[in-house]
This record gives sequence, C-alpha cells and structure tokens, in this order.
Amino acid sequence: MNSSAPSTLSEHAHHTADAVARRSYGKLVAFLSARTHDVASAEDVLSEAFASALADWPVNGCPANPEAWLVTVARRKLIDAARKNHTAETHVETVQLQQTLNEAPAEIPDRRLALMFACAHPAIDPGVRAPLMLQAVVGLDAKSIASAFLMSPAAMGKRLGRAKTKIRQAGIPFRIPEREELPSRLDAVLDAIYAAFTEGWTDPAGTDAVRRDLPQEALFLARLVAELLPEEPEPLGLLALILHAEARRNARRGSDGEFIPFTNQDSDLWNWPMIAEAEEVLRHARALGSIGRYQVEAALQSAHVYRHRTDHNNWPDIEQLYDGLAALTGSPVVAINRALAIAEVQGAEAGLAAMEHLSADCRLNEYQPYWAARAELLTKTGALEEASRAYEIAIGLERDPAVRRFLQKRAGQL
Repeated sequence: MNSSAPSTLSEHAHHTADAVARRSYGKLVAFLSARTHDVASAEDVLSEAFASALADWPVNGCPANPEAWLVTVARRKLIDAARKNHTAETHVETVQLQQTLNEAPAEIPDRRLALMFACAHPAIDPGVRAPLMLQAVVGLDAKSIASAFLMSPAAMGKRLGRAKTKIRQAGIPFRIPEREELPSRLDAVLDAIYAAFTEGWTDPAGTDAVRRDLPQEALFLARLVAELLPEEPEPLGLLALILHAEARRNARRGSDGEFIPFTNQDSDLWNWPMIAEAEEVLRHARALGSIGRYQVEAALQSAHVYRHRTDHNNWPDIEQLYDGLAALTGSPVVAINRALAIAEVQGAEAGLAAMEHLSADCRLNEYQPYWAARAELLTKTGALEEASRAYEIAIGLERDPAVRRFLQKRAGQL
C-alpha cells in the first residue's frame, strides 16, 4: 500500500474544505439562516460542520457535493441544538428544520443577496449594517472588519453580536425588498460590497487567505445587484468603480513584489477590456439621470485613467469631481483625496489648508493614508521635519510590507 495515500487524502480534504469556505461561505450561511433568522447559530453550526468535514473527508474521501454535505451536517446540528431547548417555540423550529432536512438539496440556492437586504433592514443600526454583511455574507472576522471601518475589534464584535440578536428576535425576513423599500436599504448593501472590495484591495498579491477572494466576491455581488436592479444608477456606478479598480490589479506590484503607485504604473498591464466595460456601465448609469456617490467615484477613476493614457492635465476636472463627492458624502477619506487634488491645481500650501480641519477627526489618527498624504504635501512645501514625523506615523500604521517599504523610501529621500 502506498504510504503517501493518507497524506494525499488529507491534503485533498483540506484543499476542498478551504475552497468551499472561500467560495461558498456566505451562500451557506444565507441558506441556513433563512428559515430561523438566526445568523449567529448558522455561523456556529457551519463552523462545526467544517470541523466535521476535516475529520471525515480525509478518511472517507470528499463527497461529490461538498456544499450539500456541509449543509446536511449543519442542519442536523441546528436540530440538536433546538431539541436541547424544551420550549413550544423551539419545538416548532425543530419540526420545521426536520422537514427541511429531508429535502437533501442537490444544489444550494444562492440567497446571499436576500441575506444582505436582511442585514440592511431598518431595525438594524445603520452603522453596523455593512460590517454585518461583511461577516455574514463574506466571512470576514471582527478584527478585519474593525480595521476597514476605523473601529476597535472589541467594539465591532459587540456591535455585530447585538445586530445578529436583533435579526433573530425581530424575525427579520430574508427576502429582496419590494421596489418602494429599496431606497432606504440599497445604500447599505452597496456600502458593504464596496467595503468588501476595499478590504481585499489591501492584499493585491493574494497572500492573505482571509482577503484573497474578496475582490472577486465583491465584483460578483456588484454584478448581481446591478443585474437585479438595471434601472437603478448607483449599483451600476459601484460596478463601474470596482471594474476600474480591479482592472489595474496586475500593475500595482512589480516583479519583485514592490508597490507601484498609480502614476508610475505600466498601463500595458491594465485590463483594458475590463476598463472598457467600466466605461460602458458608467455611461448607462449616467443616462438614468440621477447622480450618486458611486457614480462620481467611478467618474474619478475614469478621469485618472484618461490622464494617465493621454498626459492631458485634467486635475481641475478632478478637483470639481471631488468637490461634488465631498458634498455628497462628507467623508474624511474623500476630503483627504480632495486636498491632494487641490494641491495639484493650486499648490501644496492650498492642499494642506484644505486638509487642516481634518486634524480634529480622531479617527484619522490611526489612518495611514491621512499621514502619508500629509507627509507628501509637507515635503512639497519644504517642511521636512514635519514631513518626516508624518512619514514615521504612516509607516508605523501600514500593514502591507510593500507599501511600508515604499513609504520608507519616500521618507529616506527627505
């Protein structure tokens, strides 16, 4: 008997489980929690099902349909948990779960979008809707989500827990809302998709298993919402924005893995068919006659690509776009980029003046791009000592080693 066979089976089992987790986590959570409205329990039993898979599959081989195997095991665990609570309410849940257990689905329906709209229900605190979607649909942990939303992991964990309890206690339905309900909940869905994309954007080399598939997941969800709501301009704007950004992924790192800023990127490495699709989607959105945040952000990406391709100085146009985006969002992150655009048009002193009021926002004390932008503008004004301190803070806050080395090089040039 080949002594390497058990090792090969184990490796194959782990690889399959990892692939299903990355590809279908949100799909399985959505399916499991749709009937019970209990997202936390669905996550718990799914985690236990994956643990069972890692014990069973290396011995008995991987099932032909890993998703269905995991769902069956997870639902049995839900039934076991319900049986331990001897109340009339949980008895009804147990009967319902037993009925669904007999269905043995050959293909798990994709209810991720319905789950996202459940997370965006008016009963859920607006500030936690997007983080909740990231955890329930994409599978990010509280620490990663907290980083994306400028919050401590402990505080984020508590807010996520309260939101899941609210979904269960209120019996919030897992369904795509009627058209008249959409305006109040669509923004939260789009924000969650974009947050998922930007979190994955911080790992362009795909070295972090948590973030590796986030851009593709976000792009899939953006397409899904745009297809579902073809006459809504903002989903189209978000899709165009993600397409523009994702098209430049291969140019963001050199062959040695070093970070390459936008202005120094080789545009031959850009995905031009994806950029063409982004432009077409953006034109469609504009034709619908209603302007929103994501359309403006996509237009900014388009303007940057145009300048890079033609060498045409369109910074005044970009400054105007940032003026509009700042008015729409009031975001300090937008204000930072607006200040950089002002510096290109009016000079570094004007850019610093535009950024000055941001110093009172304590959230930016731990936001690397703020300090990097400040360091860049201070350098241009000749305030090298202040620039050096700003670079030092930015370097200390940066998680990506390649970006950290880039900032260290900039600081060394002072």
